[in-house]
Amino acid sequence: MSIIVTYRIETPGSVEAMATKIASDQSTGTFVPVPGETEELKARVAARVLAIRPLEDAERPTWQEPGSDKRPIRRADVDIVFPMDAVGTDLSALMTIAIGGVYSIRGMTGIRIVDLKLPKEFRGAYPGPQFGIPGTKRLTGVEGRPIIGTIVKPALGLRPHETAALVGELLESGVDFIKDDEKLMSPAYSPLEERVKAIMPRILDHEQKTGKKVMYAFGISHADPDQMMRNHDMVLEAGGNCAVININSIGFGGMSFLRKRSGLVLHAHRNGWDILTRDPGAGMDFKVYQQFWRLLGVDQFQINGIRIKYWEPDDSFVESFKAVSAPLFDASDCPLPVVGSGQWGGQAPDTYRRTGRTTDLLYLCGGGIVSHPDGPAAGVRAVQQAWEAAVADIPLEDYARDHPELAASIEKFADGKGA
Repeated sequence: MSIIVTYRIETPGSVEAMATKIASDQSTGTFVPVPGETEELKARVAARVLAIRPLEDAERPTWQEPGSDKRPIRRADVDIVFPMDAVGTDLSALMTIAIGGVYSIRGMTGIRIVDLKLPKEFRGAYPGPQFGIPGTKRLTGVEGRPIIGTIVKPALGLRPHETAALVGELLESGVDFIKDDEKLMSPAYSPLEERVKAIMPRILDHEQKTGKKVMYAFGISHADPDQMMRNHDMVLEAGGNCAVININSIGFGGMSFLRKRSGLVLHAHRNGWDILTRDPGAGMDFKVYQQFWRLLGVDQFQINGIRIKYWEPDDSFVESFKAVSAPLFDASDCPLPVVGSGQWGGQAPDTYRRTGRTTDLLYLCGGGIVSHPDGPAAGVRAVQQAWEAAVADIPLEDYARDHPELAASIEKFADGKGA
C-alpha cells in the first residue's frame, strides 16, 4: 500500500544521486544526519527509489543553475515510492511531500512530475464526480452524439439583460449547453444574482415549450468558500443545474467544500494550469494534475482541443483526453471531457478519430457557432452535421454538398480564422 510518483530528472550530475536525494529530502532526511532518524523509522516512512529509466541527454538545460553549462545533461524517468504511513490520503499532504518541495532541490537543471499511481484508499477518501458522463447526458437529454455547447461572448462587458437576450437567441438554436466565460463571475456590471434572475426564466420557459432543458453553467467561483456556496445555492434555487468552477483559483479546499454540498454539475476550467506545464522540462503532466481534481469531484473537465487558438499542440490534447477518460479506480470516477478553444465543425473528424472514436464528450464552440454567417441556429446545425459526417467516416466536403449549414461553415472557418 504505497504511492508511486514518477519524476523526469534532468541534471549535469548523477541521476542516481539526485533520485536518492529526492527520496531522502522529501521523506525522512535532511542535509545532515539527525537524532531520531533510526533505521526503524526509515523502514517505516522513508521514500525509496524503485526504478530508473534513462532517457536521451538534454540538448540544453531547462533552468540555468550554477554548473548547468556542464555536459552531458543527463535525463531519466525515476519512480519513487512513498509509504502511505508517511502521506496518508490527504491530497494537500501528497502535493506538499511528493511534489511541492522537489522543485527547490539544488543540483537539477529541470524536473517534471510525469506520472502518479495512487492506491485504492484514495478512492474511498474522496467523493469523485457526482454527475460525470451519465449525469450530464441525463440532464441534457443527449445520447449517441456529442453534447454541443457554446459560450456567451463577449466574455466581459455584457450586462445581465444583454446576456439574457443573447441566451434567448442561443436557446432557439438547438444548442445543448451554454456557459459563462471563465472570466465572468460577479463583476459590478453583471452581478451573478442579476444574471441568474435574467437568464433562468428563459431557460425554464424554453423547457416548458420544448421539453428540452438547456444546461447553463454559471460562473460561481469565489476565493471565499462561503460566498461560493451562496452563489451555488442561488443558481440551484433558481432551477439551474451547472456551474463553471475555476479550479486553480479556488484550490483544493474550496473544491472539496463545494463538492460536499453541491447539487450542481461542476464544470472545471483549468485556467492557470499552463503555468505548471508549458515548459516540457519542468512542472507536471496533465495526467498527474487531473487526478487531484477528479478525486475532489469535478463532473466536466475542459481540456482544449484539436488545432486550438492557444499554444498547446494536438498531441498534448489527445493525451489529456486519454487521461480524463481512463478510470482512476472505476468508470464512475471519469468526468465528461470538454473539448474547446477555437473549435468549429472542422475539427470534428480529427477529434473523433484521435480520441478513440467516442462521442462521450462536450464539444464547446464559441465563434464557431455564434459567428456562423447564417446565425447561431445554423452554427449548431453545422457542428451537428460535422459530427454526423465524422462518425460516418464521410469527408466534410462531401457531406456539405447536401448540408448547406456545414457548407457555409467550411467556407467561413476552414482557413482557421474566425472561430
